[in-house]
Amino acid sequence: MQTHAALRFDLPETDAFSRTYWEAAAEGRLLLRRCRADGCGVAHHYPREFCPRCWSEDVTWEEASGRATLYTWSVVHRNDLPPFGERVPYVAAVVDLAEGPRMMTEIVDCPEAGLRIGMELRVRFRTYAGTGAGARGPAVPVFGPA
Repeated sequence: MQTHAALRFDLPETDAFSRTYWEAAAEGRLLLRRCRADGCGVAHHYPREFCPRCWSEDVTWEEASGRATLYTWSVVHRNDLPPFGERVPYVAAVVDLAEGPRMMTEIVDCPEAGLRIGMELRVRFRTYAGTGAGARGPAVPVFGPA
């Protein structure tokens, strides 16, 4: 049993479906899902096993460009979930990916005063140490100024 001090709420839980996404992130690549159904073709994020527009299960992984624009944000000054309390204040945001979908994320390397709706952003990855010799830990996509 984990103690409260050992709990973390910032690491992804990987399952058989999401493993492809998280492995790509660990390599510095952001993946989307794109519908291949006739007349649809919509890209979506967060990754799902079906298209949220037409419900087709004919979807595939696609590497995103990593480009986005800032849609909205909020500065978080208090978060009691470990380890977020150590990071406050931080910028929680929604970005419009160049491929179309919106994505919830965090803005890094930019002071709050520098944020502007529509500003160009690029994906970066917050990486975590792995366990064991040579192990690569998870990586979470965040965004910073382009």
